[in-house]
Amino acid sequence: MIDKRYFTNFPKLESTRLVYRQINSLVDSQLIYKLRTDNQVMKYLDNFHHKSIQESKEFIEKNLKCYLNLGCITWAIIDKDTNQSIGDFSFFNINEKHSRAEIGYSLLPGYWNKGIMTESLTTLINFGFNKFKINRLEADVNPLNINSILLLKKIGFIKEGYFKENYYFNGNYIDSEIYSLLGSNFNPITIGSTKK
Repeated sequence: MIDKRYFTNFPKLESTRLVYRQINSLVDSQLIYKLRTDNQVMKYLDNFHHKSIQESKEFIEKNLKCYLNLGCITWAIIDKDTNQSIGDFSFFNINEKHSRAEIGYSLLPGYWNKGIMTESLTTLINFGFNKFKINRLEADVNPLNINSILLLKKIGFIKEGYFKENYYFNGNYIDSEIYSLLGSNFNPITIGSTKK
């Protein structure tokens, strides 16, 4: 069963190049605004761009409320060298009864292709399975988002299904691919160097 202690004591984590702490509306609103207004980041997220910093603050506050209600955990990804927040990662739609959750993540384009998200996912998913006691993680991906799909496969996610036109956004029905990873199948040792 999911370890609910982490809903009262937020899990601050660390990897070789990064620190992961609770997202904060005062500190991270600029990050979220940059992410949610960047065309490259938003291309396959199938959500509308944020129109203001205030909207980004409200987005963070919604995530913090979700955490208090045991529904999600959202981290800011911090670069140790600069102490700057460069992305975010979350477990959301957490189902305590069935010990499962979905994952979501985004990263500023200037940090792409440096192994940052591989390092982040490995660290956070390892926490999810070994400490938080999640049994199953899922990712719902736009089939055109090849980089995200390759990343998921790299860390052991497997494709479970392809759903045609199951998501409606901005006047269009969009296909989805569902990937999953079980705790029993997760072996970070096989992933290789996080420095790429």
